[in-house]
Amino acid sequence: MTRLLSIELRRSATLGAALLIALAGAIVLHATAGRWSAGWLALAMTEREYLAFLAPLAMAAGAWQSYREHRANVAELFAAAPLPRPRRVVPILVTTGLGVVAAYLLAFLAAAPRIVGTARYLPATVLVVVAVGLVAMTASVWLGLAVGRLIPALATAPALAVTGFALLVFVPHALPDGGVAAAFSPSMGMSMFSDYDTVAGGVSLAQALWTGAVAVAALVLFAVADRRFAPAALVPPAIGAVVTALLVPTGDAYDRGRLDPVAQEPVCTADTPRVCVSRAHEGLLPEVAAKARNALELLPTESVTEAHEDTTTLFPPTSPAPRADTALMEITVGADGRLAHPGRLEPAVLTGVFTGPAHCGDIRNFPVATAAAYWLLDREPAAGPDGLEFDDPEAVEMWKGLKALEPAEARARVADVHRAAQRCRDTAGLLSGSAS
Repeated sequence: MTRLLSIELRRSATLGAALLIALAGAIVLHATAGRWSAGWLALAMTEREYLAFLAPLAMAAGAWQSYREHRANVAELFAAAPLPRPRRVVPILVTTGLGVVAAYLLAFLAAAPRIVGTARYLPATVLVVVAVGLVAMTASVWLGLAVGRLIPALATAPALAVTGFALLVFVPHALPDGGVAAAFSPSMGMSMFSDYDTVAGGVSLAQALWTGAVAVAALVLFAVADRRFAPAALVPPAIGAVVTALLVPTGDAYDRGRLDPVAQEPVCTADTPRVCVSRAHEGLLPEVAAKARNALELLPTESVTEAHEDTTTLFPPTSPAPRADTALMEITVGADGRLAHPGRLEPAVLTGVFTGPAHCGDIRNFPVATAAAYWLLDREPAAGPDGLEFDDPEAVEMWKGLKALEPAEARARVADVHRAAQRCRDTAGLLSGSAS
């Protein structure tokens, strides 16, 4: 069998197609590194989302292989050989399947060096998400072989690629939102709204059942000798569709399954002042801790003694319990897997403290908070990657007013802002000394 597979690999288009798919996957992953640089699960989910164009490429590769065999007129030669059809089709099924599986894994491995030094959290879900992607790629290339055998034309491969892309991208949107759409399209449901998103086990099981059913149907359609029995290929998808629809979680169960609570768990420094990040960002703790501690040491009072990552999510809605002695900080991962815009962390921590706790923080206090934070940092509020997200002339004006004061007076006013913010009071006018 090994010799047969080796011969089939050399004579077929499998190797070239696999390299093309691997290269396409690696290019698109590196071009969008900011989407998955948070960790291994993000990388696995992003690659799964790109099945929307990787799977059609696999379909086209399978159809092209069938067309090559038709054009070479080898079908009659193989039919004259004293071998049953299964013995003739197994090598091509195995080589094409292994080819696209290797291509999918190569694309993943080509992206991995970006985060191998910072991504520490590796849940078992990563393996499951990748495994479902491998089943989907195998089903795609086998489906291409089957369609290419039924319609052995030069236009079949490109037409199948376009059709496959349309089916994977547009048809799922006609299905109910949530688990049903994700179950019948392995590229759906992979968009990440936070670095704590995951794929529920029930969704992965449903996706594996459906893609497996498609793979079996394609295998039957390609391997059957008498085309009168081709309608038998409809049986596996019919059964798979029913079982998938019954098993996949929907509604609130699907929404709850999108969040990984383990990824939100805090990982903290052993010494004080304590700095904590989520398990998903554990690799960034040394870099974050140094900056967060510097920000805490600059505060005019010692009421805030810890800094924790803000693990708030919108889908589903979650938020950490507010604590008066804890500053919350938002962690953003850059395309290189490290802290994005590191110069923004310290002013963000201080600005959050001066704005006040989340349950009572007033956005109108933001210019005051910004001015106070940047005065402590001894630099002017600035827009740009390592400054503010936008220009704030009011904050700049207040900062200049503080700089014009004696240091002791300016520090006293900043301390007043801090105390007022912690008590959920209005801080307007405290920096200018005009508050009543």
